[in-house]
Amino acid sequence: MGYRIRPEADFTEEFRSVATDQLSRAITVLDERPGGVDEAIHSFRKNLKRLRSLYRLVAREVPDFQKRENARLRETARSLSAIRDAAALIGTVEYLRHTARSPDENEALGRIITVLEGRRDWMAEAERGLEQRLKEAAGTLKEAIASLDTISFDGNHRKNARMLGKSWRRTSLKAKAALMACHDEGTAEDFHDLRKRTYDYRLYHTLLNDVWPGAMKAKRDAAKTLVEDLGHIHDLVVLSELVEAEPQLFTRNDDLTHLLDAIIFRQQEDRRQALVKAEAAFADDPDEEAQRIELLWLASGN
Repeated sequence: MGYRIRPEADFTEEFRSVATDQLSRAITVLDERPGGVDEAIHSFRKNLKRLRSLYRLVAREVPDFQKRENARLRETARSLSAIRDAAALIGTVEYLRHTARSPDENEALGRIITVLEGRRDWMAEAERGLEQRLKEAAGTLKEAIASLDTISFDGNHRKNARMLGKSWRRTSLKAKAALMACHDEGTAEDFHDLRKRTYDYRLYHTLLNDVWPGAMKAKRDAAKTLVEDLGHIHDLVVLSELVEAEPQLFTRNDDLTHLLDAIIFRQQEDRRQALVKAEAAFADDPDEEAQRIELLWLASGN
């Protein structure tokens, strides 16, 4: 089945089916790697992010399960992060290059990309035990599938509706708090927190799409665009941290100057645009929105 929970079906069966599907997809991509190791790890991490959002949706109902499995998935993702993160940095500079403001900046960013490609290749060659970690990750995900047998939810449709409404409200409130923080101090962590809450919000619209397909799609699309914008902001922070941590990579001072200037300019523009989109995405009152979800779930289950 897809990434959705049908309101007319048994909630426990739907939950287990969605989780098993994401875990199975992650295992398959780690085993087969059709697009190479980098893409396999990228896909695997996306599956795990979807799972962690799913588990947060039911966190209050099954707190021990959510805490245990969230930690399992987080640590599994971290075990395979280094090579993928090195590849993602190249994509970040390519993003900057698409909006280069001068031929000199464009050429400088092109040389930076070459440097980062060399860094990625060196890291891949120096990586020890990657194959073993891939196998271990797949094994851990099989354990996560087995753990789903321990989880069950009340068969009461009304109780599940209340659970979903409360989870929706909690996520919306956290997103609004993060948005307010972005307007105030606007630290990198504030924007990253807003990104995480928006990611959950987007996936909740996917999971519960069947209760109101048209409206869910419109809100989901808006949240998806916002997640992408906030992702660029986070990637630029990571790139800045690399410049600070490994300055020896950048031997041409002019290229480094162009890079830092491009990062600062793009961060300012992306933050401004993201805040406008976030205000629109989270314009609804969390209490009213949660009540709407609860009522729609009740009506759709009849």
